[in-house]
Amino acid sequence: MLFWATRAALGWLVPLAGELLWLLLADGGPPALIVFFVTGVLALTHLTVMPQWRFHVHRWEVTEQVVYTQAGWINQERRIVPVSRIQTVDTERGPVERLFGLANLTVTTASARGPVHIHGLDVQTTQRLAAELATRTQATAGDAT
Repeated sequence: MLFWATRAALGWLVPLAGELLWLLLADGGPPALIVFFVTGVLALTHLTVMPQWRFHVHRWEVTEQVVYTQAGWINQERRIVPVSRIQTVDTERGPVERLFGLANLTVTTASARGPVHIHGLDVQTTQRLAAELATRTQATAGDAT
């Protein structure tokens, strides 16, 4: 959960820094102080609630036949991708993922809904899943369209 909080905190740095500059350098007065305070409260609420929410709502599973994901805040989405429809399997590690020893897995199909993402997996699991899905995709009859 610390990974999700850190990732979200980085997103709050820009608005908070901008508001702090407005407050200190442009002498924004009470309006700037109020905006800075409200943004701080929103950021703290987000950083407290979001990691727990992700832990309770976001799920994934890979079986012999499908890749299943569940995600969402208000509108929760469940996606099931047949292995026979997989076109590419990619892994990605940004700076925050590298800091925590994690990686992301992206499974791309010809679907109009776009790729399926599984975020925040440990590196070994990500590499193993990518290799397994690539092997299963090659062994499955069909043209992935």
